[in-house]
Parts: sequence; structure tokens; C-alpha cells
Amino acid sequence: QVQLVESGGGLVQAGGSLRLSCAASGLSFSSYTMGWFRQTPGKEREFVGSINWSGGSTYYADSVKGRFTIDRDNAKNTVYLQMDSLKPEDTAAYYCAARRYDSARYGYWGQGTRVTVSP
Repeated sequence: QVQLVESGGGLVQAGGSLRLSCAASGLSFSSYTMGWFRQTPGKEREFVGSINWSGGSTYYADSVKGRFTIDRDNAKNTVYLQMDSLKPEDTAAYYCAARRYDSARYGYWGQGTRVTVSP
């Protein structure tokens, strides 16, 4: 079955950096756009960014543009979220998700990894 497993979350001070990883299995990874989302308690899930199957196109939410970078390694079936210049408002559970190239929705989700940014 399809599994997406995030890792790399933790506690960091404001201004610091973290790199999240999402390892995928059970799917043809290079056929999927990969997305990152985040959610805090009481709020709706927020789109952070995405990367297309080849890594040639990326999109970011305005709130993270210029600070976060998504890349992928199709040979390792892994997508990454590099987070720099972190702010306390970036504190959230971060989830990766997979969307097949011919689908409009993200059909597979990871279990999430927690990021806490202290002031």
C-alpha cells in the first residue's frame, strides 16, 4: 500500500532552519506531484507548496515564498521541504501529500511531523 512518511520536524529558534523529508513507497513516485501542507489546532489545513513530477516546477504559498524550498529526488522516492528564516507562526504539523499527474486532488497523505519555532 502507499505510504508517505515525514521526518525532520523538531524545535528550532526563530531565524533557524529545518529540512523535512517525506519518503514515499507503494506508488510510482515520478508520476506524482508532491505537496506540503501544514495545520495548527483550530485552523484549516494550509497549502505550503508543491513540486511537479520532474522537479521542474514549484509553487509556494505567499506566506513561505522566499523562505521555503521544495525539491525532490525521484531516485530515492523522497521529497524535501527546506525551511529557512523560520518564524513562530510557522509552528504547525507539516504533512506531505501525493497527487497523481492526472488528478485534481491529493489522494495520499503522510502522518505529519511537528515543527515548533520558538521566539
